[in-house]
Amino acid sequence: MIQIEHLSKNFKSLQALKDISLKISKGELLAYLGPNGAGKTTTIRILTGLTRPSSGTARLNGYDIQKDVLMAKKQYGFVPQAVNLDQELTISENLYIHGQLFAMTSTEIRHKTEELLTYVELLDRKKTLVKKLSGGMKRRVMIARALMHNPAILFLDEPTVGLDAKIRRRIWALIKKIQHRKTTIFLTTHYIEEAEFLAQRVAFLDEGQIITVDTPQHLIAKQGKWAIDRIVNDQMETFYFQSRESANQYNNENDAQCTLRRVNLEDSFLAITGKKVR
Repeated sequence: MIQIEHLSKNFKSLQALKDISLKISKGELLAYLGPNGAGKTTTIRILTGLTRPSSGTARLNGYDIQKDVLMAKKQYGFVPQAVNLDQELTISENLYIHGQLFAMTSTEIRHKTEELLTYVELLDRKKTLVKKLSGGMKRRVMIARALMHNPAILFLDEPTVGLDAKIRRRIWALIKKIQHRKTTIFLTTHYIEEAEFLAQRVAFLDEGQIITVDTPQHLIAKQGKWAIDRIVNDQMETFYFQSRESANQYNNENDAQCTLRRVNLEDSFLAITGKKVR
């Protein structure tokens, strides 16, 4: 569904992407993780036709993003990090304009608007001006807008940034619903628990290179099941254990300030790259 082959991008002396290759299957949700400056935004800009690569190819549902630009762009919906809805229009009017851009008829737009606003639980607010919506509601409108033309692929660039934990989980539930429709989803996020909960596979990106691609479960299991964070001389060290018993034993044998917790995906990323996702 998404096929990236030997993709590179140079900005003068900066090499933002370095010969990356990746294949994402139909209906799969892949989380694309990396620290700031790793190349996540550059990758999305290339895949959505906003930036031309220096070399390599990218195909969306079989269409080359450089050679078949219009057909490739019809294959995806895009939810950017920044809210880019027209604040002075209603929810329905925002969706209507998007439908027109994809040559949908007025009847198609009306039916699709009813369907999607029911889907994202905003049908009763369809005549509300966007500027009067909460941050979480705006995110749901953006997701509905991206789905208006029935895209095979959905790009989600930091879809829950700035939202509180309760609203963030409501967006997660919506993304899970979209997964059940067999939509291919390419997700970037700074919330490591978001990738753990949603993704079928995770790609770790660092300094423009894909370091590893695997399931969250396999990546976490490589580190262990339990972790102890230990403060020594104002520095935190982390130790990993396969059983809670061995972790507790270590904890009892050391006088330093320790915290016992489950291993998570960020532990795996730190072990591989030495950097935090943020």
